[in-house]
Amino acid sequence: MLYLAQVQNNVNSGQLNLKLLAYEITENLWEINNQDILTMEYLNYDEKFDHNLTENLLVLVELDQDHKILSLKLANKWVLDLVKKYLTCPILNEEFVKQEQEKVEKWRQEMALQSQDLTRRNLELETRQEQLQDLEEKLKQQQKELEHR
Repeated sequence: MLYLAQVQNNVNSGQLNLKLLAYEITENLWEINNQDILTMEYLNYDEKFDHNLTENLLVLVELDQDHKILSLKLANKWVLDLVKKYLTCPILNEEFVKQEQEKVEKWRQEMALQSQDLTRRNLELETRQEQLQDLEEKLKQQQKELEHR
């Protein structure tokens, strides 16, 4: 899994840590995750990835399931590419915002329809429950009448 991480120096141990800031879900979708701090030792850090890592440096790190570093590279180019893609062209930026607003509106409408459908289903269930309770009462009445005969 690919992570954006910040190199930190652990003052107690002198070890380098990686604070995992975000992880990639898809190519253009990332999730914020600033809870995890992993030591380079824990990550099976290999010197072949040594980029003169210093405190506060941003890196892209790919970890396998066992938290072994598969790749580690400086995040400078990646950050600059994001700036170029999303922040340098106002028209593109406005289009992006408009598209996102349309997605949100569509999502809101879908949620409203789902809510209405759930409300309708709830009412149907309540009606059926009341009908069943009425039938149950009628059956109890009939049973009592039959017992008294």
